[in-house]
Amino acid sequence: MAQVTIKINGYSYNVGCEDGQESHLQAMAAEIETRMDSIKALGGANGEARLLMLAALLMADELHDTKAELEAQRAGAARPARPVRAEGELGKRMNKLAERAEQIAATLERP
Repeated sequence: MAQVTIKINGYSYNVGCEDGQESHLQAMAAEIETRMDSIKALGGANGEARLLMLAALLMADELHDTKAELEAQRAGAARPARPVRAEGELGKRMNKLAERAEQIAATLERP
């Protein structure tokens, strides 16, 4: 079993993985880091745990949409067209996703 050191939000973590999967693990860590950077740029989080939770929610939302598209394809439905988005539109979408994640997080918070 291989050991890989990944870095997320400035913290290093030693993680075990199957031999040959090191680059895949590094790529997954980079995906998490990308989402965390986007959330930080929007000012959408304070605190490590909240930042990680919001990044996980964004990734879960993307996974949900991907699964829905896959199910539509399997059912023989036409694949929904994805519009080409400019940077401005991408920024708006990220803001919308961050707001949605914040709303979900607010319902999970305990007093």
